[in-house]
Amino acid sequence: MTRAFATAIERGSDRLHGPWRSPRNLLQAQTYGGHASVHDDETARKMGFDAAPIEGPTHFSQFIPLCTEIWGDRWLAEGCLSVSYKGAVLDGEEVMAFIGAPTGEEQQLPIWMTKRDGSEVLRGTASIGMDAPDSALQVKLDRLNAPDPHRVIFGHVEPGSIRQRFAARISFDDPMGDLYPFTLREKNANITEVSSYYGEGAKTPWGGPILPVEMISVLAHHRASEDPWLPQKNTIDLFVDQEIRVLNGPLMADTEYEVERTLVALSGSRRTESCWVRSDIYLPGQEKILASVLLNVASFKDSYADYELEQAKLVGGQ
Repeated sequence: MTRAFATAIERGSDRLHGPWRSPRNLLQAQTYGGHASVHDDETARKMGFDAAPIEGPTHFSQFIPLCTEIWGDRWLAEGCLSVSYKGAVLDGEEVMAFIGAPTGEEQQLPIWMTKRDGSEVLRGTASIGMDAPDSALQVKLDRLNAPDPHRVIFGHVEPGSIRQRFAARISFDDPMGDLYPFTLREKNANITEVSSYYGEGAKTPWGGPILPVEMISVLAHHRASEDPWLPQKNTIDLFVDQEIRVLNGPLMADTEYEVERTLVALSGSRRTESCWVRSDIYLPGQEKILASVLLNVASFKDSYADYELEQAKLVGGQ
């Protein structure tokens, strides 16, 4: 039987881990709202980063061989990764992915990623099946406080908004727009974990080539700039929390899907305002959810020049 991954995996008494990897930033040319994103070096430096950080879901690929080592190929069809991002990784920096070692038939295990200096990149859970315990982000969502009534960036929306379904497909040679200016072929050439299941013409238990899990995020979000509830002001945004859950998969390359997006929550911090969006993925005209992506996007208050002025007006208008 063909193995999905040839990644070398080491086992310890309480954890498994893969090799050190240096993921690539393919979003230097990303734009939204007519301006460069935080994945551009110059823009990132303005926001206090040393250089442009790598997009968060790029790191998901390093966990896939660990999950299939524990749960087999079934994980590709029914698996979930749910994480909070803790620190930025720059192009060329080395990182390692870890998962807790199972002691029995666990359906959920902790996952984390670190740099060479030990600093944490992300932390969360990996799980399999619909009857697994609540994921790391579901627990976090359940504990969110009510949104700030004086929010500026997301003052025009409330949780519960749903966007009409739209068609989406990832083929090998078509870039995914301004938000994702690269192709699946380019991603496969730069992905940290090469798989016999990813390439054009691949034969898999599901037929043809499957999408890498990190590309499910691209499928879900490549048209996100059109969402009416996202910032209507020029802001710099960053992924803070993300979950990719496959329920009836895997998703396949060069296949037509439909995406329905729902604003599920609003939150914030001293520096940011955030919206939580869930993107459910279906086959056209069907009601069975194949995969779902939950994303908390934080918009930096400092990146909007009139933030303090507009918030003062909101507070004063009580």
